[in-house]
Amino acid sequence: MEEKLNLTEEWDKTFPKSEKVNHRKVTFHNRYGITLVADLYEPKDAQGKLPAIAVCGPFGAVKEQASGLYAQEMAERGFLTIAFDPSFTGESAGTPRYMASPDINTEDFQAAVDFLSVQDNLDPERIGIIGICGWGGMALNTAAIDTRIKATVSSTMYDMSRINANGYFDEQDSEEDRHNSRVALNTQRTEDYKSGTYKRAGGVVDPLPDDAPFFVKDYYDYYKTSRGYHKRSLNSNDGWNVIGTMSFMNQPILHYTNEIRSAVLVIHGEKAHSCYMSKDAYKYMTENSKYTDNKELMIIPGAVHTDLYDRKDIIPFDKIEEFFKKYLK
Repeated sequence: MEEKLNLTEEWDKTFPKSEKVNHRKVTFHNRYGITLVADLYEPKDAQGKLPAIAVCGPFGAVKEQASGLYAQEMAERGFLTIAFDPSFTGESAGTPRYMASPDINTEDFQAAVDFLSVQDNLDPERIGIIGICGWGGMALNTAAIDTRIKATVSSTMYDMSRINANGYFDEQDSEEDRHNSRVALNTQRTEDYKSGTYKRAGGVVDPLPDDAPFFVKDYYDYYKTSRGYHKRSLNSNDGWNVIGTMSFMNQPILHYTNEIRSAVLVIHGEKAHSCYMSKDAYKYMTENSKYTDNKELMIIPGAVHTDLYDRKDIIPFDKIEEFFKKYLK
């Protein structure tokens, strides 16, 4: 069922390779038949059945960036991990390219769990997931539907439904604004169909305007510098298709998160422009819920959004390790 893809063989991550883990490329497929590519990290000299974690994000990033760093770090701490490219992006298959879907991208996480569940060297009853940025929201959405997941971490989370429907900071949360967005997007659909190509939305703005808001500067500092630039990253280059994320506008992804019975740790930086999304998601997840004892919100003092992409001195890996060892036992 899986396509044969041309995969990069050399180490082309934005972080150094660890000598404490074994690394290899793997492929698996989702229920739509799309082949996904992942980096698998395994503790050296590991014995017995290991707990496992699937990692993805940020939205518009690739596995060679933040998700790979998280996966390698957690492998150093005793977990078998994979960091995967979602459908239509990175080294994974799926055409047309640079599209996103609340359904298919939730399915991508479930497909990662499928793959992990049948590996001989791990315990299928001890599987967790980590979602970063926009994939933090997708991770929560996946935890709400996949009972095989025993623990979930969202880090510097974006609710992609909310941001597409309401704009940044909910500043376009009106019927009129949404109507104008729909008109523009559907006009673009017609133009794309005429031309037979998809117009790209553009990644992080470059060069950076002097009057750019802080969150744009924050993204530039990661995606457009040697710190986090990657040639396959949408955010580092030409971005999603203009119409690539439009279905998020009317498909809320977090509706049933207050029914998640498994453990959830929500992590966000205090100074992140996006912090309100994690706070609100956690509030909704725990309000009118019978399953709150294993839910936790952790706010990192002074941290901004991209600090939780790669700042190992700020990302609370000790806490993440403690959380997974508690709930994947």
